[in-house]
Amino acid sequence: MHISFGYIRVSTKEQNLDRQLEALRSYVTAEKYIYSDKASGKDMEREGFQNMLKAMRTGDTLYIKSIDRLGRNKAQIKDYLEVFKKNGIRVKILDMPTTMQDHPEGQEWVLDMVNSILIEVYTTLAQQERETLLQRQSEGIAAAKAKGKHLGRPVLKLPKEWAKYYMQWKSREIRAVEFMELVDMKKATFYKKVREYEESL
Repeated sequence: MHISFGYIRVSTKEQNLDRQLEALRSYVTAEKYIYSDKASGKDMEREGFQNMLKAMRTGDTLYIKSIDRLGRNKAQIKDYLEVFKKNGIRVKILDMPTTMQDHPEGQEWVLDMVNSILIEVYTTLAQQERETLLQRQSEGIAAAKAKGKHLGRPVLKLPKEWAKYYMQWKSREIRAVEFMELVDMKKATFYKKVREYEESL
């Protein structure tokens, strides 16, 4: 029996898979055949993706919402499409209607040719879009730094001479209780600041 699989992916754990899941539900054999990842597209060792590859067999079909769910760059995406093709697995992309069509008897090569051209165009556009986004982010960071804005983790605010007292404490010249008194902190706040300070080193 041939199985219709689905694959969904978002780049971070905070993002939601529901929209892609809903789009694929009606195409797959059963929901258990929809594999997912919350991971960057540059990582092809994604657990869900690799488990799906192991489960697929010749004659199966893979449904994805858009071409960039497979990977982050053109070469990567094309490599995996080639793997699927060699293994006799049909890839259908919801955002590319021609890939959703079935092969007309004896004219499979026509559809394959059209799809290959479209995939070439789409992967190129997807990569350009990502490169443009990264360029904009880089320009935005540079502009913010030029205006003196701090980016990344908040600047750690510590009492005056914290570093000196910290070194004395670590070298056992003063006890933790004395350190707390010198910086006027309660125990919980003190140890929280110590942890933050050590993480920033």
